[in-house]
Amino acid sequence: MTRHFRAWRRALTILLTTVTASPVVAANEPVDLELILAVDISGSIDAGEAQLQRDGYVAALTSPEVIDVIQAGFIGRIALTYVEWAGLAHRWTVVGWRAVHDAASARDFAAVLNTAPLSRGQRTSISGAIDFALPMFDGNGFEGTRRVIDISGDGPNNNGRWVREARQTAIAAGVTINGLPIINDRPNVFGFPSLPDLDRYYWECVIGGPGAFIVVAESFQDFAAAIRRKLILEIAGRRPPSPPRPLLHYAAGSDRYDCTIGEQQYREFFQNLDNDPF
Repeated sequence: MTRHFRAWRRALTILLTTVTASPVVAANEPVDLELILAVDISGSIDAGEAQLQRDGYVAALTSPEVIDVIQAGFIGRIALTYVEWAGLAHRWTVVGWRAVHDAASARDFAAVLNTAPLSRGQRTSISGAIDFALPMFDGNGFEGTRRVIDISGDGPNNNGRWVREARQTAIAAGVTINGLPIINDRPNVFGFPSLPDLDRYYWECVIGGPGAFIVVAESFQDFAAAIRRKLILEIAGRRPPSPPRPLLHYAAGSDRYDCTIGEQQYREFFQNLDNDPF
């Protein structure tokens, strides 16, 4: 055996060993949309309202209209996860990432959601919800043509960093934030005031990125219908033709709106109290 042949055989052995030992990297599953449903369960939402929200998502996700729009996509499937949030100390994943592509997979997702225990938290950190959700896209096993965080809630940010800062971080990462503000004209159990123009707050301070929009739930009872409308638009990559009714005379992105209103409400409400129930 010649010296050159022995050298060639050693090189071939090293190459084959390297190829055999190299880990096989699984490709991410292609989907039309990677969607994070981020749902407010803060102290302003009582147990009955929390259940109405949960029931609304279960009904919407399994509706024939939503299944049809999923299957009408170029790939015909989406990746979905469901998280709940309140203040910075209360953020968790209720249902992890799953592919939804037909009625059966939608029912499977909804079944896990429907049987998960309901939790409650204190304070309202929309910025914290965005910061919690954003890293969830990394390493989730899916590759979508769009990435969206869907924020629903009944009050403005009053905990964590400024909401516009968190929004900008998400936009810079190529993620769109859509919103579903729930108009709720009653004070919560602690007497903390609601925000009458919460829809405008979401429009000016929360949503952002390509195609961002809001759908307004006029009450918790309207939530199921609102989330179904929202999911259909979201999955189809469409948006309503114009802002909702209270916003028509405001320019989107206007600097006239004070996005610290939630923090101001919180500070003013508790400045004379010894104990903070939130």
